[in-house]
Amino acid sequence: QEAQCGYVIIVMALFWCTEALPLAVTALFPVLLFPLMNIMDSTTVCREYLKDTNMLFIGGLLMAIAIENWHLHKRVALRVLLITGVRPALLLMGFMIVTAFLSMWISNTATTAMMVPIAQAVLEQLHRSEMESSTAGQASEKINKAFELQEESTKPDSSKETEEKGEWVMGVLHFGIMEDDLMPSSLSLHHVLTVEEDRKRNENLQEEKHKKLCKGMSLCICYSASIGGIATLTGTTPNLVLQGQVDELFPNNGNIINFASWFSFAFPTMIVLLVLTWIWLQILYLGFNFQNNFGCAASASAKAKEQRAYDTIKEESKKLGSMKFAEIAVLILFILLILLWFTRDPGFIPGWAAALFDKNDTSYVTDATVAIFISILLFIIPSDIANNDRDEQQTGDKSKIRAPPALLDWKVVHQKMPWNIVFLLGGGFALAKGSEESGLSSWIGSKLTPLQQIPHPAIALLLCLLIATFTECTSNVATTTLFLPILASMAEAICLNPLYVMLPCTLSASLAFMLPVATPPNAIVFSYGQLKVIDMAKTGFVLNILGVLTITLAINTWASSLFQLETFPSWANRTGVC
Repeated sequence: QEAQCGYVIIVMALFWCTEALPLAVTALFPVLLFPLMNIMDSTTVCREYLKDTNMLFIGGLLMAIAIENWHLHKRVALRVLLITGVRPALLLMGFMIVTAFLSMWISNTATTAMMVPIAQAVLEQLHRSEMESSTAGQASEKINKAFELQEESTKPDSSKETEEKGEWVMGVLHFGIMEDDLMPSSLSLHHVLTVEEDRKRNENLQEEKHKKLCKGMSLCICYSASIGGIATLTGTTPNLVLQGQVDELFPNNGNIINFASWFSFAFPTMIVLLVLTWIWLQILYLGFNFQNNFGCAASASAKAKEQRAYDTIKEESKKLGSMKFAEIAVLILFILLILLWFTRDPGFIPGWAAALFDKNDTSYVTDATVAIFISILLFIIPSDIANNDRDEQQTGDKSKIRAPPALLDWKVVHQKMPWNIVFLLGGGFALAKGSEESGLSSWIGSKLTPLQQIPHPAIALLLCLLIATFTECTSNVATTTLFLPILASMAEAICLNPLYVMLPCTLSASLAFMLPVATPPNAIVFSYGQLKVIDMAKTGFVLNILGVLTITLAINTWASSLFQLETFPSWANRTGVC
């Protein structure tokens, strides 16, 4: 049975890595193969496919779809960009902060798809005004030079010296054309030539600079979308896979991973990683001149140029108009959702769930309950306050009042909801359950006991590197789904807190920075055609290493005290060995 279950896992891993079948279809394999191999009966397998975690995922996504539907995210983005301003380094920072913040709540893909066009518009404007100001400068220079030459040619005999000088210059330049009457025109010709060359060189330099800024901008958006997703439990699917797997494998863990505990661990990690990414992108694409990047030594023309780009953002912001009732309603629901999530079980004080709904030490309410509650409200609350005088349609003498549509309707949800992820999550839980039932996980654990000799931080670091490499060529969800059950049984075998390896590996799965195919945000940014694969690989390689180091730091410092990672918890001691 262990071998049969292992076979299923290997087949699914191959299909997930090669994407020979759609990911969600591969995730359905356990439903077919586990009953046939007598590992689990069909009912038990199918029960794994819709867990608490899937409901949390669906609830979180419904909120995200409502935010997208009413363009609330665009409003937030433009507002922040107006605050940060358009100096290169600050513009980079502005876009990174906005993208990371939005991708904490909305899907990374939607965030990227919205931010890239905004960035393109701002960059276009910067480039256009740069070109305008440079041509203006060149023109005025030309006029001055021509004027000086005119003056000289009007007083030929004023002094012998100038004439001699002139002949010498010309002799060098025009290989001995010594005619006096040619002198003024040929000199000015030479001048015009150098001006032209200067202008060409200037234009090329500016093109280069603009290209680099475009590359840096594009990369900063897709990277911060991936990094931002780390911070919240619903931000990216691997985090939910972790929560589901921990609940699946260790049923008595006392809800150790919830919204609040995850946030307090992952949010600082995200901040550190964002800052490092910002500095690295600056060094790579804006050069080392920090004074220039922050626009401290900007000239007047540079300031005017910035003003124009700033106006572009302002224009976009104006187009959105004032906030509509629907936007305000969605915003309030969103804030309410986050507050309820944080206060449900904050850890340091009993939350509202414990006070109101728990009986005999069993917790009934989870984060999913909150997410679904808010989602249902989205379908109930109207998107506009019915204005009688406006919505009255005179039909004969009776007036008919039409109710405004709700904040969210099923048609929109149907278009935007990635249902495949629900199956993917389910397939992962089925795999975990299967490997536990068949005895595969305990077998793997027993084979991994020699790892006890290696110091724990080294184990965590090596696993992070392995997963960060693996996630470049497979989907993040598939990676976490495959590795987490194995890591859990390994940790159990060597009496190490399972979270000590499961947390860093979940985060590492989000470090898909090197290839356009690694994660949808990379693909979106790549499709705009400013980047080559080598740009992404070069930048991403360093970021991967920075990411792994940051995660290792987090797991050995603040996470260690948050989750008591030094001690082996009683809930993980299923075998009774430790």
